[in-house]
Amino acid sequence: MEIKLESAGKRFQYDWIFKNLNQTIPEGTALAITGSNGSGKSTLLKCIAALNPLTEGKITYNFKKRRISESEIFNHLVISAPYLELPEEFQLLELLAFHFKFKNPLHGMTFEAMMDRMYLKAHKNKPISQFSSGMKQRLKLGLCFFSDVPLVLLDEPTSNLDEKGVKWYMQLIGDFAKNKTLLICSNDEREYGFCHNKIHIEDYKPNQKL
Repeated sequence: MEIKLESAGKRFQYDWIFKNLNQTIPEGTALAITGSNGSGKSTLLKCIAALNPLTEGKITYNFKKRRISESEIFNHLVISAPYLELPEEFQLLELLAFHFKFKNPLHGMTFEAMMDRMYLKAHKNKPISQFSSGMKQRLKLGLCFFSDVPLVLLDEPTSNLDEKGVKWYMQLIGDFAKNKTLLICSNDEREYGFCHNKIHIEDYKPNQKL
């Protein structure tokens, strides 16, 4: 998935979150969106996911030399973020079955194999409401990486993960991020140190006038 941002800007009331952002994200590359807490990283990610409209400029998507419209981009992406909740009334197996009604799994990835990779096999019949925060984060990331889509959007991907969890996340990147376009919102270099390119969101925040 190639993504082009052209003169992209987003404003809330009188405050510009970012403005005049021009960036081409080539297909199959990894890009980090960095900046201090509250700087607008998540806002930019939501705009790219077509969850929030831009105030000005445009975003275009191209996949295998075909233009993907903003209204259908959701079919081609997955997103993991702290502000997106899992349906907690589902048991794990039910949630996997539900998610993969809408996304194709990677070739050869069965639910059993997915649960193995997420270290959740012993909890297949447990409601998500009974999962720890770390288990929920592994599940969110697993749903993203095991889906056969060209665009993966991750916001603070190692939140709620311990050191072993961070290593597990890096293994997922190595095993499942090949040939995908990967965008990571973070101010923790462990999460994005492998990225080819970077957008520092504060570089696109105009000086506010009184």
